[in-house]
Amino acid sequence: MRKIRKATTLNVDCICMDLEDAVAPSSKELARETISEALNQLDFKRSERLVRINPVDSGLEIADLETVLPAKPDGIVIPKVGHADHVHWVSQYISKAESENNFPESSIRLMVIIESAKAIINLYEIASSDPRLEVLIFGADDFAADIGATRSESAKEVLFARSAIVTYAAAFNLQAIDLVNINLKDIQGLKDEAREGARMGYSGKQVIHPHQVDPVQETFTPSSESIDHAQRLMDAYKTHQEAGMGVFVFEDKMIDAPTIKAAQRVLSLAQAAGTR
Repeated sequence: MRKIRKATTLNVDCICMDLEDAVAPSSKELARETISEALNQLDFKRSERLVRINPVDSGLEIADLETVLPAKPDGIVIPKVGHADHVHWVSQYISKAESENNFPESSIRLMVIIESAKAIINLYEIASSDPRLEVLIFGADDFAADIGATRSESAKEVLFARSAIVTYAAAFNLQAIDLVNINLKDIQGLKDEAREGARMGYSGKQVIHPHQVDPVQETFTPSSESIDHAQRLMDAYKTHQEAGMGVFVFEDKMIDAPTIKAAQRVLSLAQAAGTR
């Protein structure tokens, strides 16, 4: 509870309370009760309230859902998803809980962690599996272990999976959340990794320590210069559209649909970050 209280002061987009890897087998029930209490009693301010349950078929997932769903989290995170049936099962369980507790239909969202070779192979069916699904999260360390790779600072060994996840997320209009950096002292490495993820198209990045928050938020928030440029470009686009022109020149560059889409993404990110 102390750490959850601390998390509510950090001004983060999401707080993910864990019932899986961070919890010893002997403490699962206590963790469920603590998370339920936190959801019912704490003010999370602007932060989305997520709960990572234990994997489907672990034998723990039903107790997890039975305990936390009546407290109405904003979303459930499913780890070690291997195929679409995992998503369907949890979604149906949530639908039942929404009905029993008189919650609005589809008010509890789903996020899945992609962290195995099987999940990468089944990305199409997973990403298209359920209307409740909103986010694909990359579990790079588990994925590397699954394929027998050794993790490195460059993350080249997981590049294929990292690229596949952001691609499938874009194809199905989902958010993609990038990998965790476990080197808590290497802030410059964290910034570089976050910058690379942002360039790849990821919507955000997982953090596991309070001092990782500011560097990641700074990296994923468009600068004032890029916001200004995107706004001027969109203004020029509107003017040329009204004049019946498609492709046009802006600041010595030929502008077409992909450039406009990139500018719209910058403005959307800025709005989400509260800087526009």
